Amino acid sequence: STIQQQRQEIQLLTAELKDRDKELSDMVAVHQKQLLAWERDRQKTLTLAERCNLLKNELKKRNEIIKSLTQQKFKEMSQKVTDATVRYQALEEKNQSLHCSVLELSAKKGQLQAREQELLTMLKLKDEAILETTDRITEFTSKFRKLESTLRAAKVEKFNLNRKIDNLTLRLKELIVERNKLKDDLCETVKENNKQEEEIIQLRQENSCLRDELVLAVEKAKRVEQLLQFAKCKQARTNTELECLQQIYLKQQCDLQFLHVTLECSQELRQ
Repeated sequence: STIQQQRQEIQLLTAELKDRDKELSDMVAVHQKQLLAWERDRQKTLTLAERCNLLKNELKKRNEIIKSLTQQKFKEMSQKVTDATVRYQALEEKNQSLHCSVLELSAKKGQLQAREQELLTMLKLKDEAILETTDRITEFTSKFRKLESTLRAAKVEKFNLNRKIDNLTLRLKELIVERNKLKDDLCETVKENNKQEEEIIQLRQENSCLRDELVLAVEKAKRVEQLLQFAKCKQARTNTELECLQQIYLKQQCDLQFLHVTLECSQELRQ
């Protein structure tokens, strides 16, 4: 009976050992699967790390290119704005000289009654010239409004600056071309004003201006002053919007730096 009892215990132990052996085999198989999965994940992690490094280097290069291009364009725009301001000041000085000439002519209004009919004809011609000048100034105003709308569109698209930087560069070139056209138009206006000054000098030499012509000349000078003030206001708005574009660029640089830090943190977390 003792031997049978020991045999039964041995059989039980053998069965238990078989069960334990089977469990160990299953655990080894599962462990091998986990090792294979871990190896696959490790390879994927290394691949992603290499791609992240490549993207990081590419992003750094693009940031340097964008920074250099934008700084260059802002310098060019600032220089052109300075040139325009100098030309506006020259126009204002010429306007002051014109106003002084009008005052001199008003002092001699008692001597200007002999050639009334001839001067009326000349006044009509001058009125036509003033109307042409007004039309050109209206065109300038519409062009400035177009520039303002373009700058507002640039503000709306500030979040897509990385993808649309080439389009923005092209648009800046177009704005430069339009500004050059405006400068040419202003030069033509200055030439016309010089011609009008020469006509006024001739009228002063002939001592033949009328009271009505003096009144109209004064009104013309006031209109020129108002137009110059409008041009200055437009220029100030353009300068303000250029500063806004510069602030947008600086903000986007901060966003790019934040993305760079976030990418590095994600790489550390994956490691």
